Amino acid sequence: MATGYLALILHAHLPYVRHPEYSEFLEEDWLYEAITETYIPLLQVFHKLIDDSVPFKLTMSMTPPLCSMLRDPLLQQRYLRYLDRSIALAKSEVARTLAEPHLNELARFYLDRWTVCRSLYVDTWNCDLVSVFAGLQDRGYLEIITCAATHGFLPLMANFKEAVRAQILIARDNYRECFGRDPGGIWLPECGYVPGLDDFLAEANIRWFVMDSHGLMFGNPRPRYAIYAPVFTPSGVAAFARDRESSRQVWSAEEGYPGDPAYRDFYRDIGFDLSQEYLKPYLPEDGTRKFTGMKYHRITGRGHQKEVYHRPWASAAVDAHAQNFMTSRAEQLEHLCKSTNIDPLVLSPFDAELFGHWWFEGPEFLDLLIRKSVYDQTRFKLTTPGDYLSMHSTQQIVVPSASSWGHKGYWEVWLDDSNSWIYPHLHAAAKRMTEVARQFEKDTPPMIDRALRQLARELLLAQSSDWAFLMKTGTAREYASKKTKDHLLRFTRLYDQIRGNRVDEEFLKNCEWRDNIFPNLNWRYYV
Repeated sequence: MATGYLALILHAHLPYVRHPEYSEFLEEDWLYEAITETYIPLLQVFHKLIDDSVPFKLTMSMTPPLCSMLRDPLLQQRYLRYLDRSIALAKSEVARTLAEPHLNELARFYLDRWTVCRSLYVDTWNCDLVSVFAGLQDRGYLEIITCAATHGFLPLMANFKEAVRAQILIARDNYRECFGRDPGGIWLPECGYVPGLDDFLAEANIRWFVMDSHGLMFGNPRPRYAIYAPVFTPSGVAAFARDRESSRQVWSAEEGYPGDPAYRDFYRDIGFDLSQEYLKPYLPEDGTRKFTGMKYHRITGRGHQKEVYHRPWASAAVDAHAQNFMTSRAEQLEHLCKSTNIDPLVLSPFDAELFGHWWFEGPEFLDLLIRKSVYDQTRFKLTTPGDYLSMHSTQQIVVPSASSWGHKGYWEVWLDDSNSWIYPHLHAAAKRMTEVARQFEKDTPPMIDRALRQLARELLLAQSSDWAFLMKTGTAREYASKKTKDHLLRFTRLYDQIRGNRVDEEFLKNCEWRDNIFPNLNWRYYV
């Protein structure tokens, strides 16, 4: 009988947010929260599995902006300040809640958690999480893949092929610097695909990518095995499709696991519950209220009518949900094995930040799911797309269809009335980048070379799909709009200086100081 396979993929990405011009900046907390609640807990899970001799295989994408921020000395220093404040707040909460035993137990839980977190980050891992993840890949437990350089939504750049090419090749170069090898796979931002994109992946020697299910199902010809086997595109790059059934069990707002009332509530936080006077030592200097990470309530009721969080209840729910997910995949793959003549693959990708940040118990779920998949069933094996291709090298050739994993499956999240204004400016900048790169390709004075690297950085950062997404959702619309405008304004000023061969070195230095991503960027990819 055929063997079924389950490939779990965690897409780890955050937009590039770094503000050295301020002593502290609220949006930088996105990174600090993700390190504390997702990346360190995931590393703890992986290392505990290894210590317990549990064989496992998992895929993670780690995007260039995330890797750059994780390795940035300024952000590392500021993260330690964030952790020290959290630990001080937890100590204060332990004292404040002495008369409330249940809250006091939770306060002690947070204090222990953050103290261990700091010890691991500083003493065990030397503040370099990228190297820790790289070590897990070198030992064969993870397959780490890349993404476009700044998570740019590639289908909306399709008319500017040089810009698409640069997003992919610069990402490949960054991956080499971080992980000491070429990437085998790539997470296309937002799973956004258009025909022809695979030509650039082939140029970068990338073997495979992930797309949404309808992108494969509407391919030409229709895939013989639906989404349960990869296909090869005409360029020779393999396409894997996301399995919606398994995704829905975790993601769905109506039926997904993270909505269970036993789990910790994300939005109820003492940063908004307690008095500003009490919280002042643990808030930014301007006193802005924000999430502290100390959350005492579970997902019950509306508004402030919520019940206290019970760790044992949450642990029981995690066990039940891990069992349910494992059983569902075993039944799904058993059916596929009986009805096909292949070794079927179910590919389940998720945003990594779901596990721990949005769903506090997510890392525990992942830990139990892996253990149950290894020891409690025989219907499927855990694998990675790269390993699956190594074992199944012959696949059907298909031209996939344009698609994304956004609402309704195409571009409307990143192109609607709230954000469409950015694209004429982004397209004009992409055209100018190609034009000026060609102008100086063969004769490049040192100052012009340096300015062209920064010019490309500003364009790449403006192209991030995160800004259009935040404008659409309204989550941080003003900040996203300002980021886009600031990068485009700096791009335009640098472009004018380069064309006039009169680069203002002080202005260039300031741009490099602000946006220091990709120090070895090759701007000739735009030629």
